[in-house]
Amino acid sequence: MSERKVLQKYYPPEFDPSKITRHKGPKPTGPKQQNVRLMTPFSMRCNSCGEYIYKGRKFNARKENSGEKYLNISIFRFYIRCTRCSAEITFKTSPKHMDYECERGATRNFEPWREAKEKEETEEERLNRLEEEENESAMAKLETKTLDSKREMMIADALDEIRTRNARMERKDTAEVLETLLEIKDEEALRREAEEKEIEELAKKAFSTADGEWVRRVVDDEEAGPVVGGSSSGTSANRAAAANASATEGFEVPTFSKSIKRKKPATETLPGLIKKKPKL
Repeated sequence: MSERKVLQKYYPPEFDPSKITRHKGPKPTGPKQQNVRLMTPFSMRCNSCGEYIYKGRKFNARKENSGEKYLNISIFRFYIRCTRCSAEITFKTSPKHMDYECERGATRNFEPWREAKEKEETEEERLNRLEEEENESAMAKLETKTLDSKREMMIADALDEIRTRNARMERKDTAEVLETLLEIKDEEALRREAEEKEIEELAKKAFSTADGEWVRRVVDDEEAGPVVGGSSSGTSANRAAAANASATEGFEVPTFSKSIKRKKPATETLPGLIKKKPKL
């Protein structure tokens, strides 16, 4: 296998260097072109065959300086060929829009600066917009002024109320304060008296007859029994005993005396002996 880098080349013996002719043609005019590998900066559509070329597709292109400048920034032009019909497509840089501009052979699918141009307003539109803003600002100023005046009036009314209340509190003496306290106490006493009167009326209704007489205790004549002796004390004692007897009739009165249990008698047998049970 021969070497890749050869320092000495072989010349055959019949080699005659005088027979070699040199062609001196004119130098190529125009901008110098350079072969580069690039990716399409935008999506486009070929005008000749209608092929769509998406953004980011790789091409072997020729790059040249167009000679144009924008704010002392040079503009470069690129040449590529369509992948379907091999038609030449050219596009160049656009420093004004900070993008690329399709020049010939294809049309760009979307150009963002066109929307910016549409959004740009003319002088008449700008004047109309300024007039509308001035009118709106005047109306807004009037509204804010009215709101501020209403707010100030409300604050002033609140301050007047606070001042009058403070003046009223300062004018009051200790005697007036005591009178108010006494009035409160009198009201409580009256309320208590009214409650007591209501209780008395309820008691009268419960413990009075139709004639208006008070009924303290109702005792039947049969339960009272015969009166022994002529004294009133005997009659009252008999009545009390009869009432107690009628109340305790029907159930036993409990006693709380201590009951003593009787011990069992000691057995006559000696300790240690076991007494057998008789067989049946």
